Parts: sequence; C-alpha cells; structure tokens
Amino acid sequence: MTLAATSPFVTERPRTLSPRKFVDPLRTLDGSPRASVALERMATLWFNTGTLCNIACANCYIDSSPTNDALAYLKRADARAFLDEIDAQGRGPVEIGFTGGEPFMNPDILAMIEDALAAGHRVLVLTNAMRPMMRWGDRLARLGVAGGDRLTLRVSLDHYSQAIHDAERGEGAWGKAWLGLRWLRDHGFRVAIAGRRLAQEDEAAARRAFAAVFTAERLEVDAGDPGALVLFPEMEPAADVPEITEACWGILHKSPSEMMCASSRMVVRRRGAAGPVVVACTLTPYDPGFEMGRTLAEASSPVSLNHPFCAQFCVLGGASCSA
Repeated sequence: MTLAATSPFVTERPRTLSPRKFVDPLRTLDGSPRASVALERMATLWFNTGTLCNIACANCYIDSSPTNDALAYLKRADARAFLDEIDAQGRGPVEIGFTGGEPFMNPDILAMIEDALAAGHRVLVLTNAMRPMMRWGDRLARLGVAGGDRLTLRVSLDHYSQAIHDAERGEGAWGKAWLGLRWLRDHGFRVAIAGRRLAQEDEAAARRAFAAVFTAERLEVDAGDPGALVLFPEMEPAADVPEITEACWGILHKSPSEMMCASSRMVVRRRGAAGPVVVACTLTPYDPGFEMGRTLAEASSPVSLNHPFCAQFCVLGGASCSA
C-alpha cells in the first residue's frame, strides 16, 4: 500500500504496528481467541476488474496505478461463471460490485455489467469518472438507460474542496471528475459519491459541505444518506491498531453480522494465474491468508479477522464498501 506523507488523509498517529500482531489466525498477540466472522448470506459479490488505474492516489489501499497490474484484468467469462454459480445456488438477485483499479479501463467492463443486469442483479460500479469512463460515451449512456435504478455509479470525490481532493489525486483531478459527474447527471444515471473522512472534521459538517457542492452542481445525491454519500475511514497498514478478540463484540457493542465478510466476497484474477480466485473482501486482495477458494461454495468458510484493516475499517471504523 502506498502511504505518501503528502496525503491530506494520513494522520500523525504512531505507525508502530508490532510485527507480532495479526500473525496467528486463531490467537491475538496476548493469546486471546481472535474474532472471526461467518458468512451468513451472499448479499454482495465484488469483482475486482484489475488494479490498473489512470491515476495514482497519494494513499491508495490497493496500490492502484497506471503500472500496477498485480491483479490482472478480469475477463467476461470469469465473471459470468460466478454469476452462473449464484443462479445455480438460488442466491440471487444480489448486489454485484465492480471495483479496481479503475473498472472502466477493463475492456470487458460494459459486457460484464450487461451480464449482471441481464441476470437480474443490482450493479454498483466504483469509478473516478475520468477519461476511462468517458471514452465509452454513447454505449455507456445506453447501458445507463437499460440499467435504470438497478445500476449505480459511485464516484470517488475524496473531499468537498478541490484543494484536498487534488492533493490526494493529483492536480486537475477535481475538474476531470466533475466533467464525468456532470455527464452522468445529464444522462440520468443513478449516482453515489465516495469520500473520505479527515480526522479533524466533524462528519455532520462534512456532509453539509458536500450537500452545498451537490446543490450548486444540481447533482441529486442526498449527502445525509450514508449509502448515497459514503465517507470512508482512512486505512494505514502500519498504524498501531488493536487486534479484535471474541470478547470485543460485547465490549464494542458490535455484531459479527455487521461486518462485510458476513455478507460479501470478492473475485480477483492474479497476474499470471490460470484463473480467478475468491478472497474474503475488498480490503485484502493480496494477503494469501484471505484467499478462500476458486468458487463461491469453497469461499463460504468463516473469516478470521487477522489483518489491520479488519480493525481500522470494519470493526472500529464501522464502514462497508457495499451499498
């Protein structure tokens, strides 16, 4: 994971994670039973379309960039096999999420979206709304009409201010993102926004500031709705975060059912691999300890919360990538 000191979202907290933490999938450093999460239902199936991206953010949890193809482009046939498995198991309809990298760089992306919609699923696509998306033009516009309310494009707008957004994504990123957002608005797409939380900002104030921007741009996104404007906590893999034990559920008044891995999995294709595999969630695509099998049936076992992101993002951060 890239962790640039210039990122406006990187805090000054100690980055002294003990190398002895998050090692044993069954026990934490102090010997306590590590928390795990059972798959209760398949509400969301994510497809990582590949880690290539048209930009390189200052702090990207998956290291997406114009040169990182550690996760190769997922193929239409790959995705279709998992859609067929969902149908065979009688699990649908579900939410199908496409993430990256930048999904619209994948040459099969529109075909994969079409297949998911044709199978009756709801579709969520995470995008920066920049040139890779815009190059699809009329074909994407027609898909938007066909998908209607079952197709949502969640656009990354890291902050309500241009300066902070551009500090994270590069000079000029704000203007390019808004060109795409206005195009989506004008073509009637269902749009959501993904932002990030600055440590010192009050969430309610941030939502009000986003709302003012949306109103000025005539963008119909309810900034008060956590599903329409998602404000993610930042993830820093070297930060000294606590491990999650079985006792933490009661201490924190949280339930395993609230965690992403209780209701979702993600499909990835590693560079050079013969085929795709299923991993526990969107946050841990590189960790071999979270690779769960080659089919959804194989990937139904419980997930041990043996990663810093399990604590930072899900348990303590209370966040989820799903709609």
